[in-house]
Amino acid sequence: MTIQPTRIKILNEAPSRDDGRYVLYWMQQSQRARLNPALELAVEEANRRGLPVLVAFGLTDGYPEANARHYAFLLEGLAEVERALRARGIAFVIRRGAPDEVALALSRHAALVVCDRGYLKPQIAWRAGLAARIDRRLVQVEGDVVVPVEVASPKHEIGARTLRPKLKRIWEPYFEAMDERPVARPADGLAVRGDIDLSDIPAALAALDIDHAVKPVRRFKGGTHAAVERLRAYLDAGFEAYAKNRSVPEAGAASHMSPYLHYGQVSPLWLALEVRGASSGDADDKAAYVEELVVRRELAMNHVFYEPAYDRYEAAPGWARKTLDAHRTDPRPYLYTREQFELGLTHDRYWNAGMMEMRETGYMHNHMRMYWGKKILEWSPSPEEAFDTCLRLNNRYFLDGRDANSFTNVTWIFGLHDRPWGPQPVFGNVRSMGKASLKKFDADAYVATVERLAAAERA
Repeated sequence: MTIQPTRIKILNEAPSRDDGRYVLYWMQQSQRARLNPALELAVEEANRRGLPVLVAFGLTDGYPEANARHYAFLLEGLAEVERALRARGIAFVIRRGAPDEVALALSRHAALVVCDRGYLKPQIAWRAGLAARIDRRLVQVEGDVVVPVEVASPKHEIGARTLRPKLKRIWEPYFEAMDERPVARPADGLAVRGDIDLSDIPAALAALDIDHAVKPVRRFKGGTHAAVERLRAYLDAGFEAYAKNRSVPEAGAASHMSPYLHYGQVSPLWLALEVRGASSGDADDKAAYVEELVVRRELAMNHVFYEPAYDRYEAAPGWARKTLDAHRTDPRPYLYTREQFELGLTHDRYWNAGMMEMRETGYMHNHMRMYWGKKILEWSPSPEEAFDTCLRLNNRYFLDGRDANSFTNVTWIFGLHDRPWGPQPVFGNVRSMGKASLKKFDADAYVATVERLAAAERA
Protein backbone atom coordinates (compact mmCIF):
# COMPACT_ATOMS: atom_id res chain seq x y z
CA MET A 1 0.00 0.00 0.00
CA THR A 2 1.21 3.50 -0.76
CA ILE A 3 1.04 5.98 2.08
CA GLN A 4 -2.00 8.18 1.55
CA PRO A 5 -0.99 11.80 0.81
CA THR A 6 -3.53 12.92 3.43
CA ARG A 7 -1.27 11.38 6.08
CA ILE A 8 1.77 13.42 5.05
CA LYS A 9 2.50 17.03 5.95
CA ILE A 10 5.68 19.05 5.44
CA LEU A 11 6.23 21.08 8.61
CA ASN A 12 8.81 23.63 7.43
CA GLU A 13 10.17 25.41 4.38
CA ALA A 14 13.71 24.03 4.50
CA PRO A 15 14.88 21.75 1.68
CA SER A 16 16.30 18.26 2.08
CA ARG A 17 20.11 18.05 2.05
CA ASP A 18 22.36 16.29 -0.43
CA ASP A 19 25.19 15.90 2.09
CA GLY A 20 23.23 13.89 4.66
CA ARG A 21 24.63 10.65 6.07
CA TYR A 22 21.22 9.12 6.76
CA VAL A 23 17.49 9.73 6.78
CA LEU A 24 16.36 10.35 10.34
CA TYR A 25 13.04 9.11 11.66
CA TRP A 26 12.33 10.82 14.97
CA MET A 27 10.08 8.31 16.68
CA GLN A 28 7.79 9.66 19.39
CA GLN A 29 4.13 8.65 19.14
CA SER A 30 4.31 5.59 16.86
CA GLN A 31 6.51 3.38 19.02
CA ARG A 32 6.56 0.31 16.81
CA ALA A 33 8.48 -1.29 13.96
CA ARG A 34 5.42 -2.73 12.20
CA LEU A 35 2.66 -0.95 10.25
CA ASN A 36 4.27 2.40 10.94
CA PRO A 37 3.74 4.85 8.05
CA ALA A 38 6.38 7.30 9.31
CA LEU A 39 9.00 4.55 9.43
CA GLU A 40 8.08 3.26 5.98
CA LEU A 41 8.24 6.76 4.48
CA ALA A 42 11.70 7.17 6.01
CA VAL A 43 12.75 3.88 4.38
CA GLU A 44 11.35 5.02 1.02
CA GLU A 45 13.24 8.32 1.21
CA ALA A 46 16.45 6.61 2.30
CA ASN A 47 16.23 4.05 -0.51
CA ARG A 48 15.71 6.83 -3.04
CA ARG A 49 18.91 8.51 -1.82
CA GLY A 50 20.99 5.38 -1.25
CA LEU A 51 21.21 6.15 2.48
CA PRO A 52 20.63 4.16 5.67
CA VAL A 53 17.82 4.92 8.11
CA LEU A 54 18.43 6.08 11.67
CA VAL A 55 15.52 5.95 14.11
CA ALA A 56 15.90 8.09 17.22
CA PHE A 57 13.87 8.35 20.40
CA GLY A 58 14.30 11.11 22.98
CA LEU A 59 13.39 10.04 26.51
CA THR A 60 12.53 12.96 28.75
CA ASP A 61 12.26 12.62 32.51
CA GLY A 62 9.73 15.41 32.75
CA TYR A 63 6.74 14.30 30.68
CA PRO A 64 3.71 15.68 32.53
CA GLU A 65 2.29 13.20 35.08
CA ALA A 66 4.23 10.20 33.79
CA ASN A 67 5.75 7.86 36.38
CA ALA A 68 7.61 4.55 36.70
CA ARG A 69 4.51 2.57 35.69
CA HIS A 70 4.28 4.43 32.39
CA TYR A 71 8.01 4.50 31.69
CA ALA A 72 8.43 0.76 32.34
CA PHE A 73 5.73 -0.07 29.79
CA LEU A 74 7.26 2.38 27.31
CA LEU A 75 10.80 1.00 27.75
CA GLU A 76 9.61 -2.59 27.33
CA GLY A 77 8.12 -1.57 24.01
CA LEU A 78 11.21 0.33 22.89
CA ALA A 79 13.48 -2.62 23.67
CA GLU A 80 11.40 -4.66 21.23
CA VAL A 81 11.49 -1.84 18.66
CA GLU A 82 15.29 -1.78 18.85
CA ARG A 83 15.55 -5.51 18.13
CA ALA A 84 13.01 -5.41 15.30
CA LEU A 85 14.64 -2.45 13.58
CA ARG A 86 18.12 -3.93 13.75
CA ALA A 87 16.78 -7.12 12.18
CA ARG A 88 15.69 -4.94 9.23
CA GLY A 89 19.04 -3.20 8.95
CA ILE A 90 17.80 0.03 10.53
CA ALA A 91 19.78 1.78 13.26
CA PHE A 92 18.06 2.75 16.51
CA VAL A 93 19.28 5.12 19.17
CA ILE A 94 17.63 6.25 22.39
CA ARG A 95 18.95 9.30 24.20
CA ARG A 96 17.94 10.97 27.40
CA GLY A 97 16.64 14.48 26.79
CA ALA A 98 13.75 16.51 25.46
CA PRO A 99 12.50 14.68 22.36
CA ASP A 100 12.79 17.71 20.08
CA GLU A 101 16.31 18.46 21.32
CA VAL A 102 17.43 14.89 20.65
CA ALA A 103 15.94 15.09 17.16
CA LEU A 104 17.57 18.47 16.51
CA ALA A 105 21.02 17.20 17.49
CA LEU A 106 20.77 14.17 15.22
CA SER A 107 19.25 16.14 12.35
CA ARG A 108 22.57 17.87 11.68
CA HIS A 109 23.80 14.86 9.69
CA ALA A 110 20.44 13.92 8.15
CA ALA A 111 19.32 14.39 4.57
CA LEU A 112 15.83 14.99 5.90
CA VAL A 113 13.83 14.20 9.03
CA VAL A 114 10.58 12.27 9.27
CA CYS A 115 8.40 12.36 12.38
CA ASP A 116 5.14 10.78 13.44
CA ARG A 117 2.15 12.77 14.72
CA GLY A 118 0.76 13.41 18.19
CA TYR A 119 -2.29 15.44 19.14
CA LEU A 120 -1.58 16.55 22.70
CA LYS A 121 -0.08 19.90 23.64
CA PRO A 122 3.44 18.69 24.54
CA GLN A 123 3.62 16.66 21.33
CA ILE A 124 2.48 19.56 19.18
CA ALA A 125 4.95 21.89 20.92
CA TRP A 126 7.87 19.51 20.31
CA ARG A 127 7.12 19.28 16.60
CA ALA A 128 6.58 23.01 16.22
CA GLY A 129 9.78 23.72 18.14
CA LEU A 130 11.81 21.43 15.92
CA ALA A 131 10.23 22.78 12.73
CA ALA A 132 11.20 26.33 13.75
CA ARG A 133 14.88 25.47 14.31
CA ILE A 134 15.79 22.69 11.92
CA ASP A 135 17.67 23.62 8.73
CA ARG A 136 16.45 20.70 6.63
CA ARG A 137 13.08 19.33 5.65
CA LEU A 138 10.81 17.97 8.39
CA VAL A 139 7.99 15.68 7.22
CA GLN A 140 5.21 14.54 9.54
CA VAL A 141 3.32 11.29 8.88
CA GLU A 142 0.07 10.37 10.59
CA GLY A 143 0.04 6.76 11.77
CA ASP A 144 -2.08 6.54 14.89
CA VAL A 145 -5.60 7.12 13.63
CA VAL A 146 -7.35 5.34 10.78
CA VAL A 147 -8.58 8.58 9.17
CA PRO A 148 -6.54 11.77 9.73
CA VAL A 149 -8.46 14.14 11.99
CA GLU A 150 -8.77 17.07 9.57
CA VAL A 151 -9.84 14.71 6.79
CA ALA A 152 -12.59 13.25 8.95
CA SER A 153 -13.95 16.65 10.00
CA PRO A 154 -12.95 20.32 9.78
CA LYS A 155 -14.48 21.19 13.16
CA HIS A 156 -15.09 20.09 16.73
CA GLU A 157 -17.84 17.48 16.65
CA ILE A 158 -20.59 17.46 19.26
CA GLY A 159 -20.70 13.68 19.48
CA ALA A 160 -20.32 10.30 17.84
CA ARG A 161 -23.63 10.73 16.04
CA THR A 162 -22.20 13.61 13.99
CA LEU A 163 -18.72 12.17 13.38
CA ARG A 164 -19.81 8.61 12.59
CA PRO A 165 -21.43 9.31 9.19
CA LYS A 166 -18.50 11.49 8.13
CA LEU A 167 -16.04 8.70 8.91
CA LYS A 168 -18.10 5.97 7.29
CA ARG A 169 -18.39 7.91 4.05
CA ILE A 170 -14.63 8.01 3.57
CA TRP A 171 -12.96 5.34 5.69
CA GLU A 172 -12.90 2.27 3.42
CA PRO A 173 -9.81 3.33 1.40
CA TYR A 174 -7.97 3.74 4.71
CA PHE A 175 -8.66 0.12 5.74
CA GLU A 176 -5.77 -1.21 3.70
CA ALA A 177 -2.76 -3.08 5.10
CA MET A 178 0.67 -1.50 4.71
CA ASP A 179 3.55 -3.46 3.23
CA GLU A 180 6.97 -3.38 4.86
CA ARG A 181 9.49 -1.71 2.54
CA PRO A 182 12.81 -3.49 1.92
CA VAL A 183 15.84 -1.61 3.22
CA ALA A 184 18.26 -0.98 0.35
CA ARG A 185 21.22 0.15 2.43
CA PRO A 186 21.63 -1.37 5.91
CA ALA A 187 22.83 0.90 8.68
CA ASP A 188 25.48 -1.51 10.00
CA GLY A 189 28.29 1.02 9.75
CA LEU A 190 26.39 3.97 11.19
CA ALA A 191 28.31 5.07 14.29
CA VAL A 192 25.66 6.84 16.35
CA ARG A 193 25.47 6.12 20.07
CA GLY A 194 22.70 6.41 22.61
CA ASP A 195 22.95 6.73 26.37
CA ILE A 196 20.21 4.37 27.61
CA ASP A 197 20.77 0.60 27.71
CA LEU A 198 17.51 -1.17 26.91
CA SER A 199 18.97 -4.58 27.74
CA ASP A 200 18.46 -3.80 31.45
CA ILE A 201 15.11 -2.05 31.82
CA PRO A 202 15.00 -2.02 35.66
CA ALA A 203 18.38 -0.26 35.71
CA ALA A 204 17.34 2.18 32.99
CA LEU A 205 14.14 2.91 34.89
CA ALA A 206 15.94 3.43 38.20
CA ALA A 207 18.27 5.99 36.60
CA LEU A 208 15.39 8.24 35.51
CA ASP A 209 14.43 11.27 37.59
CA ILE A 210 10.71 10.43 37.70
CA ASP A 211 7.97 9.56 40.18
CA HIS A 212 8.82 6.03 41.34
CA ALA A 213 5.95 5.78 43.83
CA VAL A 214 3.58 4.33 41.22
CA LYS A 215 5.11 0.96 40.45
CA PRO A 216 5.16 -0.98 37.18
CA VAL A 217 2.50 -3.68 36.90
CA ARG A 218 2.68 -7.41 36.19
CA ARG A 219 -0.74 -7.53 34.53
CA PHE A 220 0.42 -5.81 31.33
CA LYS A 221 3.77 -6.09 29.56
CA GLY A 222 4.69 -3.46 27.03
CA GLY A 223 5.53 -4.04 23.39
CA THR A 224 4.01 -5.07 20.09
CA HIS A 225 4.61 -8.78 20.68
CA ALA A 226 2.70 -8.73 23.97
CA ALA A 227 -0.15 -6.86 22.27
CA VAL A 228 -0.33 -9.34 19.40
CA GLU A 229 -0.35 -12.32 21.76
CA ARG A 230 -3.03 -10.71 23.91
CA LEU A 231 -5.21 -9.91 20.90
CA ARG A 232 -4.89 -13.43 19.48
CA ALA A 233 -5.92 -14.95 22.80
CA TYR A 234 -8.81 -12.51 23.01
CA LEU A 235 -10.09 -13.26 19.52
CA ASP A 236 -9.86 -16.97 20.27
CA ALA A 237 -11.72 -16.77 23.58
CA GLY A 238 -13.25 -13.43 24.56
CA PHE A 239 -14.49 -11.74 21.41
CA GLU A 240 -17.60 -13.86 20.91
CA ALA A 241 -20.69 -11.80 21.87
CA TYR A 242 -18.62 -8.60 22.24
CA ALA A 243 -21.57 -6.48 21.10
CA LYS A 244 -23.67 -7.90 23.93
CA ASN A 245 -21.07 -8.11 26.69
CA ARG A 246 -18.73 -5.14 26.15
CA SER A 247 -20.35 -3.21 29.04
CA VAL A 248 -20.12 -6.16 31.44
CA PRO A 249 -16.86 -5.88 33.45
CA GLU A 250 -16.71 -9.51 34.57
CA ALA A 251 -17.58 -11.00 31.15
CA GLY A 252 -14.02 -10.87 29.77
CA ALA A 253 -15.19 -8.95 26.70
CA ALA A 254 -12.45 -6.29 26.84
CA SER A 255 -9.41 -6.71 24.59
CA HIS A 256 -7.13 -4.52 26.75
CA MET A 257 -5.60 -2.88 23.69
CA SER A 258 -5.87 0.69 25.00
CA PRO A 259 -2.40 0.84 26.64
CA TYR A 260 -0.79 -0.45 23.44
CA LEU A 261 -2.68 2.08 21.34
CA HIS A 262 -1.72 4.88 23.73
CA TYR A 263 2.01 4.22 23.31
CA GLY A 264 1.69 3.56 19.59
CA GLN A 265 2.90 -0.01 20.11
CA VAL A 266 0.16 -1.22 17.79
CA SER A 267 -1.46 0.45 14.81
CA PRO A 268 -5.21 1.13 15.06
CA LEU A 269 -5.39 0.13 11.40
CA TRP A 270 -3.80 -3.24 12.14
CA LEU A 271 -6.17 -3.75 15.04
CA ALA A 272 -9.22 -2.90 12.93
CA LEU A 273 -8.10 -5.27 10.16
CA GLU A 274 -7.47 -8.10 12.63
CA VAL A 275 -10.92 -7.71 14.15
CA ARG A 276 -12.65 -7.36 10.79
CA GLY A 277 -10.94 -10.52 9.55
CA ALA A 278 -11.38 -12.57 12.72
CA SER A 279 -12.98 -16.01 12.45
CA SER A 280 -14.69 -15.44 15.80
CA GLY A 281 -17.49 -12.98 16.49
CA ASP A 282 -20.34 -12.08 14.19
CA ALA A 283 -20.97 -8.95 12.14
CA ASP A 284 -22.49 -7.15 15.13
CA ASP A 285 -19.46 -7.93 17.31
CA LYS A 286 -17.06 -6.64 14.66
CA ALA A 287 -19.09 -3.51 14.00
CA ALA A 288 -19.30 -2.77 17.73
CA TYR A 289 -15.52 -3.13 18.12
CA VAL A 290 -14.78 -0.89 15.15
CA GLU A 291 -17.24 1.63 16.58
CA GLU A 292 -15.16 1.85 19.76
CA LEU A 293 -11.78 1.67 18.03
CA VAL A 294 -12.40 4.11 15.20
CA VAL A 295 -15.50 6.23 15.80
CA ARG A 296 -15.15 6.73 19.57
CA ARG A 297 -11.36 6.86 19.66
CA GLU A 298 -11.14 9.27 16.75
CA LEU A 299 -13.89 11.38 18.28
CA ALA A 300 -11.47 11.80 21.19
CA MET A 301 -8.73 12.86 18.77
CA ASN A 302 -11.16 15.33 17.23
CA HIS A 303 -11.85 16.76 20.68
CA VAL A 304 -8.25 17.36 21.74
CA PHE A 305 -7.32 18.70 18.29
CA TYR A 306 -10.11 21.27 18.02
CA GLU A 307 -10.54 22.14 21.73
CA PRO A 308 -7.57 24.14 23.09
CA ALA A 309 -8.82 23.73 26.68
CA TYR A 310 -9.11 19.92 26.45
CA ASP A 311 -7.21 19.47 29.72
CA ARG A 312 -9.33 21.90 31.74
CA TYR A 313 -12.86 21.99 33.14
CA GLU A 314 -13.67 24.71 30.60
CA ALA A 315 -13.71 21.99 27.91
CA ALA A 316 -17.06 20.77 29.25
CA PRO A 317 -19.91 22.15 27.11
CA GLY A 318 -21.47 25.43 28.18
CA TRP A 319 -24.89 23.94 28.96
CA ALA A 320 -23.27 21.40 31.29
CA ARG A 321 -21.16 23.94 33.16
CA LYS A 322 -24.21 26.17 33.53
CA THR A 323 -26.37 23.46 35.06
CA LEU A 324 -23.58 22.18 37.31
CA ASP A 325 -23.03 25.73 38.51
CA ALA A 326 -26.74 26.10 39.27
CA HIS A 327 -26.50 23.01 41.51
CA ARG A 328 -23.16 23.96 43.04
CA THR A 329 -24.67 24.41 46.52
CA ASP A 330 -26.78 21.24 46.50
CA PRO A 331 -26.08 19.03 49.53
CA ARG A 332 -23.74 16.18 48.65
CA PRO A 333 -24.68 12.76 50.05
CA TYR A 334 -20.97 12.22 50.85
CA LEU A 335 -17.85 14.35 50.60
CA TYR A 336 -14.34 12.99 50.11
CA THR A 337 -10.90 14.48 49.61
CA ARG A 338 -8.67 13.50 46.70
CA GLU A 339 -6.54 11.47 49.10
CA GLN A 340 -9.57 9.51 50.29
CA PHE A 341 -10.58 8.83 46.71
CA GLU A 342 -7.04 7.77 45.83
CA LEU A 343 -6.86 5.25 48.67
CA GLY A 344 -10.35 3.90 48.01
CA LEU A 345 -11.73 5.05 51.36
CA THR A 346 -15.32 5.72 50.34
CA HIS A 347 -18.45 4.02 51.69
CA ASP A 348 -19.02 2.25 48.33
CA ARG A 349 -17.22 -1.12 48.06
CA TYR A 350 -17.82 -1.28 44.31
CA TRP A 351 -16.36 2.16 43.72
CA ASN A 352 -13.43 1.25 45.97
CA ALA A 353 -12.87 -1.93 43.94
CA GLY A 354 -12.69 0.10 40.73
CA MET A 355 -10.16 2.42 42.33
CA MET A 356 -8.17 -0.61 43.53
CA GLU A 357 -8.08 -2.07 40.04
CA MET A 358 -6.87 1.25 38.67
CA ARG A 359 -4.33 1.87 41.42
CA GLU A 360 -2.87 -1.63 41.54
CA THR A 361 -3.12 -2.86 37.93
CA GLY A 362 -3.24 0.27 35.75
CA TYR A 363 -6.60 -0.60 34.22
CA MET A 364 -10.34 -0.35 34.85
CA HIS A 365 -13.21 -1.57 32.69
CA ASN A 366 -14.89 1.27 30.79
CA HIS A 367 -18.29 0.77 32.48
CA MET A 368 -16.64 1.11 35.89
CA ARG A 369 -14.64 4.12 34.69
CA MET A 370 -17.92 5.90 33.97
CA TYR A 371 -19.36 5.00 37.38
CA TRP A 372 -16.07 5.94 39.04
CA GLY A 373 -16.04 9.40 37.46
CA LYS A 374 -19.72 10.17 38.01
CA LYS A 375 -19.36 9.38 41.71
CA ILE A 376 -16.34 11.65 42.05
CA LEU A 377 -18.51 14.44 40.63
CA GLU A 378 -21.31 13.58 43.08
CA TRP A 379 -19.02 13.31 46.13
CA SER A 380 -16.80 16.37 45.57
CA PRO A 381 -17.38 19.93 46.89
CA SER A 382 -17.42 21.47 43.39
CA PRO A 383 -17.41 20.35 39.75
CA GLU A 384 -14.03 22.02 39.23
CA GLU A 385 -12.46 20.01 42.05
CA ALA A 386 -14.15 16.86 40.78
CA PHE A 387 -12.73 17.40 37.28
CA ASP A 388 -9.24 17.91 38.65
CA THR A 389 -9.49 14.82 40.86
CA CYS A 390 -10.74 12.66 37.99
CA LEU A 391 -8.03 13.82 35.62
CA ARG A 392 -5.16 13.63 38.10
CA LEU A 393 -6.03 10.10 39.28
CA ASN A 394 -6.74 8.97 35.72
CA ASN A 395 -3.39 10.23 34.48
CA ARG A 396 -1.44 8.96 37.48
CA TYR A 397 -2.60 5.36 37.59
CA PHE A 398 -3.95 4.24 34.22
CA LEU A 399 -1.43 2.83 31.77
CA ASP A 400 -3.47 4.58 29.08
CA GLY A 401 -3.68 7.80 31.08
CA ARG A 402 -2.59 11.12 29.55
CA ASP A 403 -4.20 9.99 26.29
CA ALA A 404 -6.68 11.83 24.07
CA ASN A 405 -9.22 9.27 25.25
CA SER A 406 -8.39 10.10 28.87
CA PHE A 407 -9.08 13.80 28.50
CA THR A 408 -12.22 13.11 26.49
CA ASN A 409 -13.58 10.43 28.80
CA VAL A 410 -13.03 12.56 31.88
CA THR A 411 -14.81 15.48 30.24
CA TRP A 412 -17.66 13.14 29.25
CA ILE A 413 -18.34 12.80 32.98
CA PHE A 414 -19.12 16.53 32.86
CA GLY A 415 -21.39 16.41 29.80
CA LEU A 416 -19.07 16.30 26.78
CA HIS A 417 -20.46 14.38 23.78
CA ASP A 418 -23.72 13.89 25.69
CA ARG A 419 -27.12 15.57 25.91
CA PRO A 420 -29.07 17.13 28.78
CA TRP A 421 -30.99 14.66 30.95
CA GLY A 422 -33.74 15.08 33.52
CA PRO A 423 -32.59 17.18 36.48
CA GLN A 424 -30.95 15.50 39.47
CA PRO A 425 -29.44 16.94 42.66
CA VAL A 426 -25.77 17.92 42.23
CA PHE A 427 -25.75 16.91 38.53
CA GLY A 428 -28.48 19.19 37.26
CA ASN A 429 -29.09 18.10 33.67
CA VAL A 430 -25.78 16.25 33.35
CA ARG A 431 -26.18 12.47 33.19
CA SER A 432 -25.84 10.77 36.57
CA MET A 433 -25.07 7.14 37.41
CA GLY A 434 -26.42 5.40 40.48
CA LYS A 435 -26.28 1.94 42.01
CA ALA A 436 -28.80 0.78 39.40
CA SER A 437 -26.01 0.86 36.81
CA LEU A 438 -24.21 -1.83 38.82
CA LYS A 439 -27.17 -4.19 38.49
CA LYS A 440 -26.37 -4.66 34.80
CA PHE A 441 -23.57 -7.06 35.78
CA ASP A 442 -22.40 -9.21 38.69
CA ALA A 443 -20.79 -6.49 40.79
CA ASP A 444 -19.76 -8.90 43.54
CA ALA A 445 -17.95 -11.08 41.00
CA TYR A 446 -16.19 -7.95 39.75
CA VAL A 447 -15.01 -7.12 43.29
CA ALA A 448 -13.69 -10.66 43.75
CA THR A 449 -11.81 -10.47 40.43
CA VAL A 450 -10.23 -7.14 41.37
CA GLU A 451 -9.14 -8.45 44.76
CA ARG A 452 -7.46 -11.40 43.05
CA LEU A 453 -5.72 -9.16 40.50
CA ALA A 454 -4.56 -6.74 43.19
CA ALA A 455 -3.20 -9.59 45.32
CA ALA A 456 -1.21 -10.83 42.32
CA GLU A 457 0.35 -7.38 41.90
CA ARG A 458 1.33 -7.21 45.57
CA ALA A 459 2.77 -10.73 45.71
